Amino acid sequence: MSAAPGHPRDRLMVAIDVPGPDEAKALIETIGDAAGVFKIGLELLFSGGFALVDELAAKGHKIFLDAKLLDIETTVERATAAIAKSGAAFLTVHATDTKTLEAAVRGRGSSDLKLLGVTVLTNLGPADLKQQGIIEPAVALVPQRAQLAEEAGFDGVVCSGKEASALRERLGRDFLIVTPGIRPAGVAANDQTRAVTPEAAIKAGASYLVVGRPITKADDPRGAAEKIVEEIDAALSA
Repeated sequence: MSAAPGHPRDRLMVAIDVPGPDEAKALIETIGDAAGVFKIGLELLFSGGFALVDELAAKGHKIFLDAKLLDIETTVERATAAIAKSGAAFLTVHATDTKTLEAAVRGRGSSDLKLLGVTVLTNLGPADLKQQGIIEPAVALVPQRAQLAEEAGFDGVVCSGKEASALRERLGRDFLIVTPGIRPAGVAANDQTRAVTPEAAIKAGASYLVVGRPITKADDPRGAAEKIVEEIDAALSA
């Protein structure tokens, strides 16, 4: 298991949700060392993002590859092994079943790649889960899936700030909790159903915060990132 990072800025993961590598590199250069980790998701991955992971990791950037793997065991194992060679620091895998999770652990091997289990997406509410045939509410489903991830040997999970406190109490201080859906006070939640503020997430026990539009769509992305880091620092001090 892995302890949470030390410096407040190292806890900030900026979601680089842009159409292509050129826009991504320009944004990352603008934000600079105001954030500790840059997240590359599906939009960018399928627009030249795979090569970008190698390039950015080679330059010393910590990259969170938000691939959300879910497939048969052999495919997940081989995909994880390939990603481990890229230099990415973090990888997401859907924490739906033990077979998938254990396959990712085998694929990771002895590399430093940290595996994060996706519990329940932060845009899903009770009605959405019901459509998937899931009767249990997120507050019950998240700890079940987190337990599967921990037992399989994962480093942590991805969950909303609304579930972080219960997970921290249940899984201990060294298990990583990555919280997306972060919205500073007064900022619209957009497509996030279970959004929380940076302060609330940190106080609930989050190890890392994933922040996208409040930073990337700001007039001053670096300044916006620095402001969130200040909120993280204040919450940790409190």
